[in-house]
Amino acid sequence: MAQTTFYDRPAASIRNDLLRVTVLAHGGHIAEIQDLSSGVNPLWIPPWVHEPDADFGDNVETRLLQRIMGHNVCVDLFGPPSDAEAAAGVTAHAEASVASYEFEESGDELVCRCELTASQLSFERRLRLDGRRLLIQETVRNNSVFDRPIGWTQHVTLGPPFLEAGKTLFRAPVVKSAPLGDSVPIPLEVYGCTTPLGGYNAHLTDPTIERAWFTAWSPASGMAFGYVWDRAEFPWLGTWEENRSRTHSPWNARAQTRGMEFGVSPFPETRRQMIERGRFFETPCYRWIDAKGILSARYYAAIVPSRSIPTTLAEFEALL
Repeated sequence: MAQTTFYDRPAASIRNDLLRVTVLAHGGHIAEIQDLSSGVNPLWIPPWVHEPDADFGDNVETRLLQRIMGHNVCVDLFGPPSDAEAAAGVTAHAEASVASYEFEESGDELVCRCELTASQLSFERRLRLDGRRLLIQETVRNNSVFDRPIGWTQHVTLGPPFLEAGKTLFRAPVVKSAPLGDSVPIPLEVYGCTTPLGGYNAHLTDPTIERAWFTAWSPASGMAFGYVWDRAEFPWLGTWEENRSRTHSPWNARAQTRGMEFGVSPFPETRRQMIERGRFFETPCYRWIDAKGILSARYYAAIVPSRSIPTTLAEFEALL
């Protein structure tokens, strides 16, 4: 582990001969999973990172947008706070995306920890490199004496230059899909178009498989990138697309992103909406954590040279 900075932000990094991974101290975002031979990092770096005077407004997204890069985790809420929660200081996607993290080196692992004081939860993420794989283990501990429902989503966001409108391809084992609200249906298998577009679609992953996954392929870089996880832990995959459609600051109609967001909830919505929805496509929309209980999950990310998009998990893992 090395203490470092990333775009002038305090961070920690780990590396081997193939990859370098960087995690931000503020928000715990995995900002970089870089292939060292090509220099390719598929994860999104916001266009305002070099703008110290960027206007983030004063709303529930302010603190998140000031910190966000790449892959952030949403615990214990996936979506916006209610009006009452917002008045009490809750941010979009809740505390884990804006908390201050402590880093520790434990053997060959980078351990990232934070206390979610308002939520009465503790969160820990352990990262380890194994060849071209970044192995990740997460633990959520309930410090309260009440059983409670929680949201828990991996908000993985890809960006340029890996992400190119009309060129970057995606694959995932989904069986049912639905847009959020009045969002237009967004094609899963190719990113973007030449006209501004934004929206969110929820996808149910195949319930007959043990491991769910997505792959992304950039023809310009010749690299495939993906995540693999236990389908029983995270049954949902959401695609969030922002292709120059948000004109307000700090977006200013210039951001290009594709979020591949896997977790326990189909849609980014308030806690009350999540609980009242209950189930969607006959699948739960949140998880319960016991009083003083612990939940954990393991998954991995990987980046590898490839001449085409891996269309199955077997094809992707054969490249690693």
